[in-house]
Amino acid sequence: MKFIAEVKVMPLKNILDPQGKAVQMGLKSIGYNNAEQVRVGKNIELVIEAENAEVAKTQAEEMSKALLANLIMEEFEVKIHEINS
Repeated sequence: MKFIAEVKVMPLKNILDPQGKAVQMGLKSIGYNNAEQVRVGKNIELVIEAENAEVAKTQAEEMSKALLANLIMEEFEVKIHEINS
């Protein structure tokens, strides 16, 4: 079976996010003064072939720990969706 693994990687909450701060300042410069605590991360989408959704999620989590996220500075979340063919 094939699954789509969505991996959301975000900076840890206690880590300074200079990119998020730059986006927040940019938003304020164009009149959006109500945007606060802006954080910038990345979304990675993978197609994984696996026996079931649990195996696909485990593999995506292993990939995230090994390469997709820097665990010293980032956290990640994995969501799995079955591809209907």
